[in-house]
Amino acid sequence: MLLFRFAIFFLLLAAGVCFALYIATSKPHYKRWGLMILKWTVIAALGFFGVLILERLL
Repeated sequence: MLLFRFAIFFLLLAAGVCFALYIATSKPHYKRWGLMILKWTVIAALGFFGVLILERLL
């Protein structure tokens, strides 16, 4: 559980760094990377918390 929390935190941090680099350099590939990292982080977090919810219900 702690491992997943750290992974989600560091992925969100990586997305934030990508967005900061996009703001600093105006290179669009940093924005694409940031959005891709953010999208997959949210999907993984929803899946993880979905499993926790199902575990509580069953």
